[in-house]
Amino acid sequence: MRPSDRLLLALLLAGLAAEACWLHAGWRQGEADGHRAAAAMVRRLGLTDLALFTEARYTRHLTQADAFAPWQDHPGALEHFPSGSLLAPPAAP
Repeated sequence: MRPSDRLLLALLLAGLAAEACWLHAGWRQGEADGHRAAAAMVRRLGLTDLALFTEARYTRHLTQADAFAPWQDHPGALEHFPSGSLLAPPAAP
């Protein structure tokens, strides 16, 4: 294979990669329109927060949980939901 053939192949691959980037950007733009429509529906319906996790109620809706919900079983009980270890404790009033 001659060096000019290698250069031509490299340019062809670079052009295909650039085209793939443009196609992917257009595809993602269509997805963003769907997210905007979902956000508009949330505003229109007056929904509360985003549900971050599906496990315990104090990790599902952070603004709706009381401060003692994680320790409702026992104050010294271990956290039995993995998502509880990802959230910071609530701020003291």
